[in-house]
Amino acid sequence: MEFGIFLQGYNPGYRRQGNPDAEHEALMNDMAYAIAADKAGFKYVWLSEHHFLDEYSHLSANDVMCGYLAHATERIHIGSGIFNPLPQVNHPAKVAERVAMLDHLSQGRFEFGTGRGAGSHEILGFLPGIEDMNQTKEIWEDVIREFPKMWLQDEYEGYNGKFWSLPPRRILPKPYGQAHPAMWYAAGSPPSYEMAARLGLGVLGFSIGDLESAEKLTAKYKQAIASAEPIGAFVNDNVLCVSTGFVANERRDAVERAVASRPSYLISNVYRYHDTFPHPEGLPHWPELVPDINADMVEFAAGEGAMIVGDPDAALAAVKRYEAAGVDQLVLGLGPDTREGTLETIRLFGEHIIPKLDTEAEHRTTVFRRAATNGTTGTTGSTGVTGN
Repeated sequence: MEFGIFLQGYNPGYRRQGNPDAEHEALMNDMAYAIAADKAGFKYVWLSEHHFLDEYSHLSANDVMCGYLAHATERIHIGSGIFNPLPQVNHPAKVAERVAMLDHLSQGRFEFGTGRGAGSHEILGFLPGIEDMNQTKEIWEDVIREFPKMWLQDEYEGYNGKFWSLPPRRILPKPYGQAHPAMWYAAGSPPSYEMAARLGLGVLGFSIGDLESAEKLTAKYKQAIASAEPIGAFVNDNVLCVSTGFVANERRDAVERAVASRPSYLISNVYRYHDTFPHPEGLPHWPELVPDINADMVEFAAGEGAMIVGDPDAALAAVKRYEAAGVDQLVLGLGPDTREGTLETIRLFGEHIIPKLDTEAEHRTTVFRRAATNGTTGTTGSTGVTGN
């Protein structure tokens, strides 16, 4: 199993009180976490793209952050978690150009994750006339198959679809080296996992909330990907799951940090904006908050696999449960903990957990990408994409 971190510019209101630099600190801390994770042996860093989501995510221009990290890191792969490819948000040709440019700047370390936005507050900012949020799925499907063609065809053949069009043009630059960056999809519901698998896409399982769900959704994905017809140059057989981690040399310190981080406030913000998610029964609606948790509740959540909390031995045991569930990549969602606490968690993962579970020198996606093509010609399964 491989390891990553997830960054989103979390900037809760309670941190701003008396601190006019809170937003700046949140963004700079995220960059520090990525650099520390690179040194600690994490293989991936994922950066969100969200718009208008006060407190929850201030990381709107993640392409800028990715460019910074391409220079500031050495080994870690840098992933868009996500780039939004809906034409009303980002023109697909410009997305293809940014992906290829970041692939060059990182020398083949970029990972292309896509999705459809967080919910109505975000989506309606760009698509004010849309009546059904599910329509964004149709728009995404109208775009996604064109990216490998834009990268691999010497001159992109052009497209004239329902939601966007582009005449034949040379999309430049072409990706760095072999094939193109691995493609991922931010999936929510079980059908989305199967759809991503059929298209040969890795899954960004940002919404997996527990081990039971991780095991079931991974099993559905693995069953479907066996018969994938990839839209890109290769199948990216990967399921990513996000958890939250608080690791310290003493378990008591880790639990105290978990309580102080107010994870319930982040959950309140998740459902404040992600209104396309089913709202759990009994969970209050914003601006009413999910009550803060205490040490006993942290211990219970850790026991259920909803959090990774404790000393390195306890954390290793918790992570092994995700490995047993079949997850390919475990990602730590960072932001609620303090800077010092987060850096300690990253360091201890690097010292005590990653070396025991990730014994492969190469990134899984690098292996897939290298095997796909000799670097001069690329083909995709059902789309017949060719590139010179």
